[in-house]
Amino acid sequence: PLFRSRDKRFLDLVTDMFAGSKIVASICHGPWLLCSANILKGKRVTCFHSIKDDVKNAGAIYEDAAVVVDGNLVTSRVPNDLPQFCKIGRA
Repeated sequence: PLFRSRDKRFLDLVTDMFAGSKIVASICHGPWLLCSANILKGKRVTCFHSIKDDVKNAGAIYEDAAVVVDGNLVTSRVPNDLPQFCKIGRA
């Protein structure tokens, strides 16, 4: 995810999807890309514990939960949270 967060193609994809009110979903270290896309300010999110300070510094409101949904943004902590994460996608 860190490599992708420096790639303009991925940043443009995320910002365009987010601005277009499309679902943007991210798990584990994926929110690093969301940090770089500057879409986290004021949003409730979760992520892998080691990047929690990064998402907070990007303006997010960190929650330690299996899945956090804030508007069209869906985040999850770790692969073990996938059952809960996948339920959100089917709702």
